[in-house]
Amino acid sequence: MANELAQRMVTLGALLRETPVLPLQCEGIHLYAKLESHNPIGSVKDRPAYWLLKSALERGQLDARSTIVESSSGNFANALAAYCRLLGLSFIPVIDPNIAPGYESVLRRLCERVVKVEERDDTGGFLKTRLAKVKELVESVPGAYWTNQYGNPDAMQAHYRLTGEEIARAFTQLDYVFLGVSTGGTLSGVSHRLKEKFPSVRIIAVDAEGSVIFGGTPRKRHIPGIGASICPDLVKQARIDDVVKIPESETAQACQELLRRHGLFVGGSSGSAYAAIKRYLPRMRSLTPPHVLFLCADGGAAYLETLYNPAWTSRLE
Repeated sequence: MANELAQRMVTLGALLRETPVLPLQCEGIHLYAKLESHNPIGSVKDRPAYWLLKSALERGQLDARSTIVESSSGNFANALAAYCRLLGLSFIPVIDPNIAPGYESVLRRLCERVVKVEERDDTGGFLKTRLAKVKELVESVPGAYWTNQYGNPDAMQAHYRLTGEEIARAFTQLDYVFLGVSTGGTLSGVSHRLKEKFPSVRIIAVDAEGSVIFGGTPRKRHIPGIGASICPDLVKQARIDDVVKIPESETAQACQELLRRHGLFVGGSSGSAYAAIKRYLPRMRSLTPPHVLFLCADGGAAYLETLYNPAWTSRLE
């Protein structure tokens, strides 16, 4: 059984391929988008989903009888659900009402059990409630293993060795990188790798207004995949030069502009990063146009009824 699981993990690793970097037209800068929707399950979360499972297996923390448990706003749960099915492992995702309906539908088809919390926490979000439910499941389900995408150093390593390394290989010059922030794994791993390759690169963390990751007053948020009700431990390890907070209405506008102007159909964190770039443009323009990259964490299909729906976006502040 152990050898079979190890072999399946090798097969899983072979699925991951380098994702493309697309140049975009933007006056005064050389702008590039890294398209993580080209991962097998469709988002940047494919990378830590694989790496966390692989690392836990190598350390003997899980086996063929294990049940994986994780809190997620959508992408990480989808990646884990697909990969656990390939590996023959059970998976219980803990989700909340902000998850895109399409993601929830996929999870309910892939997983025998899906736990959906409905109660908001003291910040107006759901993350603390989800994490409390994860703790309860880990204590009650035999053989449960929590991947802990919010604090597991393996999540940082996934983006250091995979995402960050790909970006480092793709560029000979890089001046600004804009990264949406949620669990902190992407931000911490990519920032460390790129600061090694490009010591003067400026890493701009992009957060949602109402998130508490970088302080401020918490409030109800509606767009999954960016922001959080806590400051994850992995964020504290990131090498950040500046933070930009984007209101959700601006995120929606940016997503729609990326589609109309550049033909990019992307999700909320991608729109937030693009909105942050537009805010930053006056500071970045110079006699020598800088090279600017932003990460498109996922595609837009899951957001058709929200970010691309005028009736829904009209309610955003």
